[in-house]
Amino acid sequence: MANQSLTAQYEALPKIVKVLLQLFLGAVVGGIYRIVRFLETKNVVTLVVGILVLCTGIGNLIAWIVDLVTEITSNKITVLAD
Repeated sequence: MANQSLTAQYEALPKIVKVLLQLFLGAVVGGIYRIVRFLETKNVVTLVVGILVLCTGIGNLIAWIVDLVTEITSNKITVLAD
């Protein structure tokens, strides 16, 4: 597990753990996930969305809902997290 990227380690967590993290800390987790994902992929859109999720109230709420739904349905944060 030490050789995996941080996002791969998060994705390797059990589904119930990720759903609970999204329920209680989803807005923060989603923003940090996207910023770390940017460091791994260098996709600027991912960085911008990560910063907006952390810094804006409405972006935070929308991302929290979208990330929770994608965690439940596809077991991964997928929207604007390339």
